[in-house]
Amino acid sequence: MLVLLRPFMRQVVFRAARPHSIAATRYRSTLAEDVRSDSTFRIPLIDFAAYKQATSLAEKRCIADDIVNGFKEVGFVYLTGHVIEPETVNRVFQKSAEFFQLPQETKAGLAWDDPKANRGYVQVGRERVTTSLDAAEIAALRAKAPDTKESMEIGRENHPVFNNKWPQETNAPGFKQTMLHFFQTCHEVHTMVMKSIALGLDLPEDFFDNKIDRQDHNLRLLSYPPIRTSLLLGDGQARAGAHTDYGTLTLLFQDSIGGLEVQNPHTKHYQPASPIPGTIVVNAGDLLARWSNDVFRSTLHRVVAPPAIKINATEGMTPARQSIAFFCNPNFDAIIESLPSCTSTSNPSKYPPLTTEQYIVGRLAATYS
Repeated sequence: MLVLLRPFMRQVVFRAARPHSIAATRYRSTLAEDVRSDSTFRIPLIDFAAYKQATSLAEKRCIADDIVNGFKEVGFVYLTGHVIEPETVNRVFQKSAEFFQLPQETKAGLAWDDPKANRGYVQVGRERVTTSLDAAEIAALRAKAPDTKESMEIGRENHPVFNNKWPQETNAPGFKQTMLHFFQTCHEVHTMVMKSIALGLDLPEDFFDNKIDRQDHNLRLLSYPPIRTSLLLGDGQARAGAHTDYGTLTLLFQDSIGGLEVQNPHTKHYQPASPIPGTIVVNAGDLLARWSNDVFRSTLHRVVAPPAIKINATEGMTPARQSIAFFCNPNFDAIIESLPSCTSTSNPSKYPPLTTEQYIVGRLAATYS
């Protein structure tokens, strides 16, 4: 069950089994209580416009507390009232689809080849997302059950060492300009949400500003091609395997097909995070969980195949799916150590300090073949 919280201080229930029905049921229970059961599990929807329009710190703190509670209890929130216009998102999806329709040899010429750069095209089967940190184990999983998706990875354009791998303008008109504009817009959303997180953790609102300002983020365009259902029946097969994300936040833009599932941290069962038009799915990543001394959850999630279209008596074909993920990261030289408001004498830091680069590059190097 997906329950949307606080759009104009109301609580509305979206039931996964009937995605187009809305029951105006009021809940008196708290988010912490509801997530303990699969039947009442909910991902809060937060109207972020109220934070941007707030005229006092107290008004901001109200929304900040909702966001922090969502990351504490679920690790995910739906965000509405953000600054990204639907037309902008639609154009990104259009240009992404046009890119993946290019000939395979054209895309292969832009192949991802360096975990430090983390830029370029990743063909179907090359990646295997997982929670494992062991390169040999990941290689075995990749050989047995690779992720059935392709992606294009884009970093900040002004990096002093690494260059993005752009297709020729004649092959993909408007692609570069569209993605660079979207990258900047997503960074602005990230900065604002991190301000709210700082307030919710009893820190100055600008606490994270100089730790995320270099835009060491990653924009990932994802294409899940149609696939026969028989190919998804093997042990461990999935569109994208269960995993957590690496950075601070992930901003996910879904199409209408669906397939994203979030693990209930208490029951360990997966629940659908169904697409809600106009929203961004935002989840906390490993580094934000580590920064918060595990006050926040970096929650397992996966992508499963939506219902297939039957093509004969024994076989079906899944529809194609697109998504856009913006992986928000701290500056690569930022030291990630437990925040002062998240530690105490009775709750000391669980992790030694490390840099963003040490963590993310290590995970990427093990993830790809």
